[in-house]
Amino acid sequence: MFFPDYRPRRMRQNEQFRRMIRETTLSVDDLILPLFAINGKNVRNSISSMPGHSQMSIDNLIKEAKRAVGLGIPAVMLFGIPDKKDPVGTQAHARNGIIQKAVRELKNKVPNLLVITDVCLCQYTDHGHCGIVLPDGVIDNDSTLEILAKTALSHAEAGADMVAPSDMMDGRVGELRETLDENGFIHTPIMSYAAKYCSAFYGPFRHAAESAPKFGDRRTYQMDPANSREAIREVTMDVEEGADIIMVKPALPYLDIISRVAEEIDLPVAAYNVSGEYAMVKAAEKMGWLDGTRTMMEMLLSIKRAGADMILTYFATEAAEELARRS
Repeated sequence: MFFPDYRPRRMRQNEQFRRMIRETTLSVDDLILPLFAINGKNVRNSISSMPGHSQMSIDNLIKEAKRAVGLGIPAVMLFGIPDKKDPVGTQAHARNGIIQKAVRELKNKVPNLLVITDVCLCQYTDHGHCGIVLPDGVIDNDSTLEILAKTALSHAEAGADMVAPSDMMDGRVGELRETLDENGFIHTPIMSYAAKYCSAFYGPFRHAAESAPKFGDRRTYQMDPANSREAIREVTMDVEEGADIIMVKPALPYLDIISRVAEEIDLPVAAYNVSGEYAMVKAAEKMGWLDGTRTMMEMLLSIKRAGADMILTYFATEAAEELARRS
């Protein structure tokens, strides 16, 4: 006699069994919270396209960081909005730049929090591109590397626990690694935005960071969404240059890339659940079309299931609160 295999169904009848046989588990330890730092005091500029997030002065940034630590979130990623911008992003590596000041204060006031800094020029250049622009409009890869290295070094000197180049210039991981090592920061890890696609999902972030390009777009140095083999080539180059953690960005449209990188590369994999992914859920929740909490948790679990070891997400504090409720 044939007996249908009801074993999975039988196990699902009991919550304890469901938890025991669960293949993928999302933990607060997986989460990294992005934060936007701006000069001033008691500043909290709400970001309309990212409900619940704001540009924050350092005093408010510290409050938010302490809240994150209280929820068990182990790390934050810092993005800065400077007072002044110029063609070469001078404020990116200024000793008293917004990120440098924020890092020093965070490490002083919230010492048990890991502080990761974004290393890029788009927030600091008046044209909004991630590198130095030549008169003909072409990005000067090699001259950009020197400024990126100075920026990473200034972050390390301020006390950053990890630097994360997001510019997608060729050779930047090797340039950062060499500069950090030569200046005694041999133990400062590099989280490389190794497979960063030219995506429509970055719109709310560019609003938040005031970093939208003033002309053209970034497709000449960010990746074509049609390509997957190229992602492995980009990742492999960054590994060879000394990256310690590999990031795929965005996350949801590129779960296949996260999976391939996790299978083929023997390093921790980060995934960035980007601003557009966050904004879509918030908009649908506001309209009553989705259960925002369930959608958030399903999204984050899918990223973890694809192979990510850590997730940068604007949902970090909400997810941490939900995980605490479920525990």
